Amino acid sequence: MTSTASGQRKLRLLAVTACPTGIAHTYMAAEKLAQAAEALGIEMKVETQGSIGAENVLSDNDVRDADGIIIAADKDVDRGRFVGKKVLAAGVAEGIHHPERLIEQVQHAPVHEAGGGGGAPRDGAGGSGGGKERSVAYKALMNGVSYMIPFVVVGGLLIAISLALGGHATPEGYIIPKDSFWLDVNNIGVVGFTLMIPVLSGYIAYAIGDRPALVPGMIGGWIAAHGELYGSPKAGAGFIGAIVTGFLAGYLVLWIKKVKVPKFVRPIMPIIVIPIVATTVLGLFFINVIGKPISWVFTHLTDWLGGMTGTSAILLGAILGLMIAFDMGGPVNKTAFLFGAGLIATGNQTVMGMCAAAIPVMPLGQGLATLIRRRLYSEQERETGMAALFMGMFGISEGAIPFAAARPAQVIPANMLGGAAAGAFAGLAGVEDAVPHGGPIVAVLGAVGGVPMFFLAVAIGTVVTAITTNALIGVKERRTRGGGAAAPVNLGLDVGVGVGALVPEPALVGVGAGGVRTETALTPPPPAAEPAEQGEPAEPAAQTEQTEQTEQTQPAERAEDDVLSGYLTSQTVKVQLAAGSKEDVIREMAAMLFGTGKVADPDALVAAAFAREDQGTTGLGEEIAVPHAKTDAVTAPIVGFARSPEGVEWGSLDGTKAKLIFMITVPEAAAGDEHLRILALLSRKLMDTGFRERLTAAPDETAILGVLREIQ
Repeated sequence: MTSTASGQRKLRLLAVTACPTGIAHTYMAAEKLAQAAEALGIEMKVETQGSIGAENVLSDNDVRDADGIIIAADKDVDRGRFVGKKVLAAGVAEGIHHPERLIEQVQHAPVHEAGGGGGAPRDGAGGSGGGKERSVAYKALMNGVSYMIPFVVVGGLLIAISLALGGHATPEGYIIPKDSFWLDVNNIGVVGFTLMIPVLSGYIAYAIGDRPALVPGMIGGWIAAHGELYGSPKAGAGFIGAIVTGFLAGYLVLWIKKVKVPKFVRPIMPIIVIPIVATTVLGLFFINVIGKPISWVFTHLTDWLGGMTGTSAILLGAILGLMIAFDMGGPVNKTAFLFGAGLIATGNQTVMGMCAAAIPVMPLGQGLATLIRRRLYSEQERETGMAALFMGMFGISEGAIPFAAARPAQVIPANMLGGAAAGAFAGLAGVEDAVPHGGPIVAVLGAVGGVPMFFLAVAIGTVVTAITTNALIGVKERRTRGGGAAAPVNLGLDVGVGVGALVPEPALVGVGAGGVRTETALTPPPPAAEPAEQGEPAEPAAQTEQTEQTEQTQPAERAEDDVLSGYLTSQTVKVQLAAGSKEDVIREMAAMLFGTGKVADPDALVAAAFAREDQGTTGLGEEIAVPHAKTDAVTAPIVGFARSPEGVEWGSLDGTKAKLIFMITVPEAAAGDEHLRILALLSRKLMDTGFRERLTAAPDETAILGVLREIQ
C-alpha cells in the first residue's frame, strides 16, 4: 500500500491502451497517461495491447488494489476482469491528448458491474474516442466479419480443392465418390461453411453485449442458416439473417442487463440467466416471426419464376442473375438456383446455364476489385479477395460474403448488377448447363454448352461487379471525407534522378477500372535554397553538405549512424521536405525509402499508407505525424524521418501541423517482434517534450541521428 509523507494513501489507477494497428497510438497513449499521473502524484500502471501482444499486463492484485481503470482504446478490450471497479472508456486519442482529463474523470466514473458491456468505447461513454469515432453498429459488424473470414476462406478452399481433385460432373450435380479421400476433405470444408454464419452472428452480438451475448448470437445465427427450423427446408436466411440475429441478440442482451435484479441473482446473470433468456426469446422470435416470411418468399418466388419460363431469355437471365447475386446462399439465391436445377430433368438446360454464369460473378468480381484499386482495401481484404477469386473458379458464391457483410450498401448492388449482366448475356447466347452447379469448373469439365459464350458472360459480369463496387466505395469515401481520395500512385523512378530529390506531380494517365484515374509521376522539385545547375535536382543546402560528408564516410563510421536497431539510417533521414501536403509527403518519403533497396513495390507502399490514413489520421498532435503501414511492398522493417519547417496539415485533433514526421513500414510476415518493440520505444520517446525540441533544433543530418540515438 503506497502512502504519502503525511500518511495519506496515494491514489492508484490502472490503464489499458490499444489501437487497431497496435504500432504507435497504443504506446503514445500509455506514455502520456503515465507522465500525467506522475505529474499529479498518482501511482499508475498501464497495460499496452499492441502488435507484439499485451505488455505490462495487469495482475489480479493490481486490479484488486486499484481505485479506477482507464481504457483508452479504439478496439475491443475485455472488461470482465474489472468488475466492481470504476471504469472509464475513451478513444486512444483521448489518452494522448487529454490524459489529465481522463485521470480526473475516472475518479467519478461508474462502477463496472458483472456482465456489463465490453469492448471499445460506446457513443457518449467516457470521452470522445478521438475524433471520427465509428458507431457501435459499424464496429460490431466489422467484428463479426473479421471472425467469419477464416471460416469462409478455410471452408471454401477445402471445398474447392476437393471438387477440383476428386469431383465429377453428373446430372445430379458435382459429385465426389463416397469412398474417395476427397469426400472427407469436402465434408471438413462444409463444416467450415456451416459455422461461418453462426460465427458472424455470434461475434456481432459479442461486440455489442459482451460475452453474455455470444451464445444467443451464435445459436440465432445457426437458426438463421437452417431453414428447416422455420418451414423453409430448402433455403435458410443466409448471411443477411445472421446479421439480423447478431444485432438482435446483442441489443437484447444489453436490454436485459438493465433490468434490476436482487443482489443474490447478479453473479449468475451473465453466465446463466442472460444467455438462456436471450437465446430462448431470440430463437422463438426468429422461428415464429421472421422465419415465416422467409418461407413465404421462397414459395412464392418459385411460383413466380415458373410463370416466366416462356418470356424473353434476356429478361429471365437478368432476373435470375439478380436473385443469384442478392444473398449468396440465402432464400432468394436458393430459389433461383433450385428453379434452374429443377428444369434440367425436363430437358431445359438453358435456365441453369443462366444461373451457372451468374454464380461465380460475385466472388470473382470482388476479388478483381481488390486487385484493381488496392488502396480501397485493407491487407486482410486483399488476401480474402485472392481466396474469393479461387472460390469463384469453382462456383462457390459464398466467397463474396465477407465483402457483402462489411459493405452491404456498396457490394450487394454491385453484385446484383454483375449477376444480371452475366445471366442476361448467357440467356441471349443460349448457354446451357447440364449439371446443377456453376462457375468455370463446370465448363472445363464439359458440362456446359456454348463454352466461349459462357466464359464471356462470366467475364462481363465479373468486370461489371468490380467496376461498380469500386465506384460505389469511392463515392462513399469522397462523401465521408468531403473530397476526392488520393488515387494509387505510380512511382516511376528515373534512373538519372536521385531518389531523395523526387517530388510528385499529378498526371492524367487514362481510364482505369473505377473511371478516370489520376496517378503520379515523380519529377524533380523546384529550386530550393540555392539555384541548381540545369539538369540537376535542387537540394537544401544543409542536406547537400551532409550528402558530401556521407560520401566520405568509411563503412565503419556509417554503421555508427544506424539507430533503432538499423531500421533508421542516414539513408532514411531528410532534413527538409519539399512536399507541402500529406499525400505528397507520403510519396516523397516512400521515394526516399525506395533508395534503401528494401522497398520492392513503391506503388503498393504508398497505397498501403494511404489506406491506413483512410482509417483515421496518423497525425498525433504536438506537431508529430507517424504514417505507417504493414505491407509486403517492403522486404524488411524500415523507419524514415523527415522535417517540414512550415508544417503539413495532417488532421491532428489538436489542430497542429506536422513538422516531425516518421514513416514506419514493416512486412506483413516480419519475423519476430523486435521491430515492433523498437517502434514502441519510438512512440514512447516522442511524448518527451525535450526530445522533440532537440529533434527540431538539430541543424543537420548528423545532429538528427545523434538525437535519435537516444531511443534505447
